[in-house]
Amino acid sequence: MPMSLSPRILLSPPDVGLDERAALLEAFDSNWISTAGPAIGAFEDAMAAFVGRPCVAVSSGTAGLHLALRLAGVSAGDLVLCQTFTFVASANPILYEKAVPCFVDSEPRTWNLDPNALEDALRSFARTGIRPKALIAVHLYGMPAEIAAIRELCQRYGVALVEDAAESLGSAAADEQTGRFGMAGVYSFNGNKIITTAGGGMIAVESETQAARLRKWSTQSRDAGVHYQHSELGFNYRVSNLLAALGVAQLARLPEKVARRREIFERYRRNLRCLPGIHFQPEAPGNRSNRWLTALHLDPGIWGNVRDALIAHLAVRGIESRPLWKPMHRQPLFRDAQHFGTPFSETLFANGLCLPSGSALSIAQQQEICDEIAMFLQRASGRTVGLPGCGLMTALDTERTRQTANTLQPAAHPPDETEEYLACLSLQEPSGGGS
Repeated sequence: MPMSLSPRILLSPPDVGLDERAALLEAFDSNWISTAGPAIGAFEDAMAAFVGRPCVAVSSGTAGLHLALRLAGVSAGDLVLCQTFTFVASANPILYEKAVPCFVDSEPRTWNLDPNALEDALRSFARTGIRPKALIAVHLYGMPAEIAAIRELCQRYGVALVEDAAESLGSAAADEQTGRFGMAGVYSFNGNKIITTAGGGMIAVESETQAARLRKWSTQSRDAGVHYQHSELGFNYRVSNLLAALGVAQLARLPEKVARRREIFERYRRNLRCLPGIHFQPEAPGNRSNRWLTALHLDPGIWGNVRDALIAHLAVRGIESRPLWKPMHRQPLFRDAQHFGTPFSETLFANGLCLPSGSALSIAQQQEICDEIAMFLQRASGRTVGLPGCGLMTALDTERTRQTANTLQPAAHPPDETEEYLACLSLQEPSGGGS
């Protein structure tokens, strides 16, 4: 099959339709184009009704996290704890305020921040008389963290809890929407998220007073009055009316999108169940994930270190997939940061990946993805894995496996695909992150 320089099947593309087009055109025709207009208030109100808290629309999830840290009183030299297994946008705002990041590792029950490691960190700092100013806890890939335990620890030690819910709109922990457990919850509407405004974010807070303060900060902190007067630092973080209009239309379709992504996850789980050593991100009892991305880990004891080679194989066939996040404490940017917990996140990063999960993914496309994964893993292992009843192996797959079973070393890219894979990646924009 020829190399696909532009993937046919993307990881998480926007899912927009006629309602979104009509909403955009209505906003356009009203001539409310910029960071003022009725759609902004409508979007905030709709989100507030869904989340159950006052909401403030901003230009990105990253901007929302930055303002949330300022709301928590974070300033230069303050210690801020953060989940290590996440996208860099969770941690960058700590540096914006010249604060000091400290990273906490994950647990195996949700792949999110480990409450036990968090307690170790809080106890360790308490012994030296240091109280972290804030904690950024992430609901990774849409999976709710053990947020009740995390909240209890934050309350006990007097630490402001900020939820990075960028990926988890529509997810619930104990029947409560993620993003409403802490002082602030932040959502992202980047182009790859479960709903999109092309670029944008939302901050959910505890009071209207906090919301008013955030709105002021997001519009350059202009004081009341006819002339332009500024008494405190502000930012150009407000979302535009056009994008807010898109958000209103997208939010109305959220239940449908969550249902579709959960169906997609279940189909992956069902179709790949006959392959040993594939571990999907678990959902804790009582929680409900939006399954924004289907994330899995390949057991290296069974398959070897084949994650990168599998990504290469899928890319050459026009299927986009991505590695799980590289932990923040292993990033050059944060090389000097302290870290608490086991190296579980490093294990996930080394052999984990995300599969295409867009809400418009067709059954035929998903079957193709499953076929390619099964064929590749059998080829990589040099053995045939029984797949009765899974409907994964076609005659073509069987022939490919027979012909190439001895050509692939588990830790390497397939020799005929490595250069094509690198070319594919060089022409693709990252689509797993953004907030």
